[in-house]
Amino acid sequence: MERKRESRGTGRRAWTAGELTAMGLLAAILSVSAYIVIPLPFTAVSITAQTMVVNLIGMLLGPAQTAAVILVWILLGLAGLPVFSGGAGGAGKLFGPTGGYILGFLVAAVLISLFCRRVKGLGKQTVFLIVVGIPVIYLFGVSWTRYTTGLPWLALLLRDALPFIPLDVVKCLAAAALAKALRRALPGDFS
Repeated sequence: MERKRESRGTGRRAWTAGELTAMGLLAAILSVSAYIVIPLPFTAVSITAQTMVVNLIGMLLGPAQTAAVILVWILLGLAGLPVFSGGAGGAGKLFGPTGGYILGFLVAAVLISLFCRRVKGLGKQTVFLIVVGIPVIYLFGVSWTRYTTGLPWLALLLRDALPFIPLDVVKCLAAAALAKALRRALPGDFS
């Protein structure tokens, strides 16, 4: 029988070695997903597998774990490791025109995690990925691109959001299918 360890003075339980391992693996998968990239000639935004992995992380981990995984990934990229889209890294990528998508990943993943802890049922969770998670990523991404480039909102929506919706819906469905299989395999309670 495994005992839950309490962190000193916080009343919160410490993450187990199995949970930390799963978190590390998900951070690594998120980094690798940046290399699965299809550049588009009309935009600086590329099609990547990152959206699917961000959704998966939010579905599998608790909110604090989700935030930790995404923040570690962001810090690795900020330090210059090639973990962002297309194998890029550094402050230039984070604060460049597409950097808002990176922050959007963090916010969306935590919202997904919070929702998945409260609402059970893979169908409802999948709908949440599509109608909340993806729009949050687009909101941060397009807003930051607008701020850094000054391009008109309509042009950015037509160029940096609408073309990606169909494939992002497919990535949400894939993330949900993977989450269903992986939830049984992951150690710990991830809540």
